[in-house]
Amino acid sequence: MSDDLYNNEVAFELQPKVIDESRQGEALAAGHAETARANGKKFYIESYGCQMNFADSEVVASILNGAGFDATTDFTEADLILLNTCAIRENAEQRIRGRLQHFKGIKRRKGILVGVLGCMAERLKEKFLEQEKIVDIVAGPDAYRSLPDLIEEAGSGQKAVNVLLSREETYAEISPVRLNSNGISAYISIMRGCDNMCSFCVVPFTRGRERSRDWQSIVNEAKDLYEQGYREVTLLGQNVDSYRYSDDPKLVGKKLLEAKYEEGVINFAQLLEKVALVAPDLRVRFSTSHPKDMTDDVLHMMAKYHNICKYVHLPVQSGNSRVLEMMNRTYDREWYKQRIDAIKTIVPEAAISTDIIAGFCSETEEEHRDTISMMEYVKYTMAYMFVYSERPGTVAAKKYTDDVPEEVKKRRLQEIVDIHRIHSLESNKQDVGKVFEVLIEGISARNDMELYGRNTQNKVIVFPKGDLKTGTYANVLVTHCTSGTLIGTVVS
Repeated sequence: MSDDLYNNEVAFELQPKVIDESRQGEALAAGHAETARANGKKFYIESYGCQMNFADSEVVASILNGAGFDATTDFTEADLILLNTCAIRENAEQRIRGRLQHFKGIKRRKGILVGVLGCMAERLKEKFLEQEKIVDIVAGPDAYRSLPDLIEEAGSGQKAVNVLLSREETYAEISPVRLNSNGISAYISIMRGCDNMCSFCVVPFTRGRERSRDWQSIVNEAKDLYEQGYREVTLLGQNVDSYRYSDDPKLVGKKLLEAKYEEGVINFAQLLEKVALVAPDLRVRFSTSHPKDMTDDVLHMMAKYHNICKYVHLPVQSGNSRVLEMMNRTYDREWYKQRIDAIKTIVPEAAISTDIIAGFCSETEEEHRDTISMMEYVKYTMAYMFVYSERPGTVAAKKYTDDVPEEVKKRRLQEIVDIHRIHSLESNKQDVGKVFEVLIEGISARNDMELYGRNTQNKVIVFPKGDLKTGTYANVLVTHCTSGTLIGTVVS
């Protein structure tokens, strides 16, 4: 299921704001700091892919701050350019290669270092160093602590590489520097890696085995964010529902999975409650859930606390059981529908979003129609939809033939997109006339006299600014809508 968190890979690119020194991370590399500050070193970072990559970039920024580097939003003035990469789909890799070529001319004019981080770094380290002459540093997702040493090594003219994966690394004690933050919403990474081996996914190979972060460090980070004025946190993991933490070193693997709360084990439902109890006006979201691990305990916890948002991202990938088996999703069509039924029964107001892959290996027209019928059954409020993209090294690439013609994939994807637009509009129309509590996030991009925010179902609502401020809550009556946005007015 590890691909599921990567549903935003086409949509986002991170440009950092200059970091306030009062919020710099801990000095994890103090030995490098004095020299770096004396030289006025600056770094520039772009992040591609999922929310997890964005969270990782904030960890990188903290480590670099500790080593004496300041951030810049202008790559032409940077001494160090970093691309935090995604390998989940081919177009993401092509974008990175194009970006590296863009930096090539700048590197010729100025003695800067260029580094590739993240999932592509681990998978394509040899190609980056041997073919892409622009790259000086390659660091995998578990190697960010070594960045100061890698930078020093690259500065001496050597190619610096560390792509070793870890069974322990969670960066738990590092205070992330919130890049490009609105000061209201923040990500908290609760676990890393993935043990699910979905046949289409590279993440288990690029991010390593699953390991959960100490629950107390997660709660402390949430408390710190709340004290800084943040009012929403999103708990991140490749599969948050599989979160399990114990201080007992003997409880590992299967023993940890079978252990009970009374034995000192914290599962995801219990973690969710602990974060919700930080403050009643701190909203809590989470992503992503795997259908096989989405327990009723989590749903009951969502129903229990007002500040746990009523929104579930539950990737289906396909509506056909045979295709799901080929994908190694470990559930079938009926199991997924039972999870949907549980969500609608226990948390009836919950919105449900998903990921869908069109044209997986050997998918027939009838099996494609099963996906359409699943969409009709659930009526997702949001969906991330893609054509199948074969990734080298995955089980699917080794075992199956990518035999669905590209034009068929695109046609099926368009049918999926079209039906989703209908469902999204239907869902939004049902909200007209309702009042929602909205966390105000900022000024509308289209009208500076309007504000926008999201309700508990993760739907965007736009409304007149008045004298309201960002970071506060407002009750908004929805008066009309589009397929993607609710529009309303503030009520007392």
